[in-house]
Amino acid sequence: MVLKVFFPSCCSSAESGILIGRWISEQNSAVVLAVVHFPFIPVQVKQYLSEVQRVTKVSVSVLGSWNNSKQEKEESLSEFLEDLGTIFSHELWIQISKEGDSKFWSCSTLQKHSNNPREEEIILVYYDQRKVMLSHLHPPLDTATPTDCKADDASKLSAIFDTVAKSKVLFMTDRYDDGPIKLTHWQSDGVEASIIVELMKQVSVPVCMLLTFLLSLISGICRSRVLKFWPLSFLWSKLSTCEQLGHRLQHLQVISSNKKAQNHTQLMRKANIFVSLLIDVALGILLMSWLYRKNRIGHLADTLIPVADHVAEELQDLLQWLMGAPAGLKMNRALDQVLGRFFLYHIHLWISYIHLMSPFIEMILWYVGLSACLGLTVALSILSDIIALLTFHIYCFYVYGARLYCLKIYGLSSLWRLFRGKKWNVLRQRVDSCSYDLDQLFIGTLLFTILLFLLPTTALYYLVFTLLRLLVVFVQGLIHLLVDLIDSLPLYSIILRLCRSYRLAAGVKFRVLAQQDGKPLRLLMQINPLSYGSVVQTYRLPTYSCYPKDSWTSLCKKLFLGELIYPWKHKGEKQD
Repeated sequence: MVLKVFFPSCCSSAESGILIGRWISEQNSAVVLAVVHFPFIPVQVKQYLSEVQRVTKVSVSVLGSWNNSKQEKEESLSEFLEDLGTIFSHELWIQISKEGDSKFWSCSTLQKHSNNPREEEIILVYYDQRKVMLSHLHPPLDTATPTDCKADDASKLSAIFDTVAKSKVLFMTDRYDDGPIKLTHWQSDGVEASIIVELMKQVSVPVCMLLTFLLSLISGICRSRVLKFWPLSFLWSKLSTCEQLGHRLQHLQVISSNKKAQNHTQLMRKANIFVSLLIDVALGILLMSWLYRKNRIGHLADTLIPVADHVAEELQDLLQWLMGAPAGLKMNRALDQVLGRFFLYHIHLWISYIHLMSPFIEMILWYVGLSACLGLTVALSILSDIIALLTFHIYCFYVYGARLYCLKIYGLSSLWRLFRGKKWNVLRQRVDSCSYDLDQLFIGTLLFTILLFLLPTTALYYLVFTLLRLLVVFVQGLIHLLVDLIDSLPLYSIILRLCRSYRLAAGVKFRVLAQQDGKPLRLLMQINPLSYGSVVQTYRLPTYSCYPKDSWTSLCKKLFLGELIYPWKHKGEKQD
């Protein structure tokens, strides 16, 4: 059976000593974690390893001996290292020897109750201890490979990655410590640390406490009964700005929580939320500084009224066209005039409302621009709500036309069942047979004829206002897609993948370093990073959806039957 020895590349030039690590019997593998140098007392080494086992919950033990002949010139050293196997009893005693500057190392094994070393096929795998310890191995996302094979390979690799990751306590001692045991590992020249990180840790404690207090105060106000009254509850549930503020409030609660992350997923979620908030606020401040420079707020307010008047004039021209003979179609004159004057009156009311609000628009925009300091997503949500308010008359036209068209469609379908001797059973939700008398059939024929000849006029108005409504919904949909992109994009994970790709590991690959007869095969284990698509798929943040996700078939069916599409509704609410 092949014996695999995972050796840290940082220990290649270490002085002679003993190898400590973990033996994985299921895989017939040994993971070397550090080298203990001479001089040492075996009892102190055993006590140290037992303390490491207690803290890390990893069965760390002495695996064998390491002989660097370039450092040690004594001929009896190899015999002394072999004798250590009787002190540190192990299932298999591994002896690794480096001969000068040679690329090929000698590696042999000694059975527990045998004095003669037995040569067997050994593979020596070098790995970067720092990268393996800091990386997180993700389960494979590729569906082309069978599931059992993927799970088996992932479990083998995860055992090696977990062994190194859980042994952080072992790597916290360097050569400057005054302890009785001297180790060589990736931090033996000095423990890696950052003054900036330590200062941020100290500063974050009072900041998190203050933020937690403010968030608890805001959450208490949001949960108060004042917001449950009808006007405020309606606005809170319908406006995109309120939804986005509630979403960001939940993010702030996650970040400011003093509860430590239990696993890697929760840690990455907190980091992604923090970076997303930071970038969102930075973009919002840039937008706010651009708006308040060179009196752009005043220019925007001066442009808004003429644009609203132009849109209203275009709608009036469109209604005048519909009240005539649009595209040469002959419409019902009476119904056409009634509908046209009804919609023209609404446009007149809308123009009056806009001109009544014109003196206050610049002040409103000035205060709305201040909300950009809360983040770009809040500013975009306010923009979506402003578009909804400015196009409220188009929404009303669409609702009027859709309701009238839907009424006629369902009336025609019901009268068509009357001609066939059928009726809709409301209790059993099915079509049953029914006998009608002559008067009922006569009235049904008259109503069917009236609705059928009035349908083209109603359908034309419905078609025009539906297209206008779809245009507004398309613009709002683009804004909400941008907001969802900023909210859900795992920016920290993407930056981590770009700068330190080994932190997000999808697997490993092995490269052959040297191979010679009679010598162990030497391989270099390198980390395969996750692809950017897998990073986004794995760490994507959950977002709220302002509109229901309908299929194209369902959308076309709603358009044909005159049902309302994309009304002001949210998840969990019943659609009209």
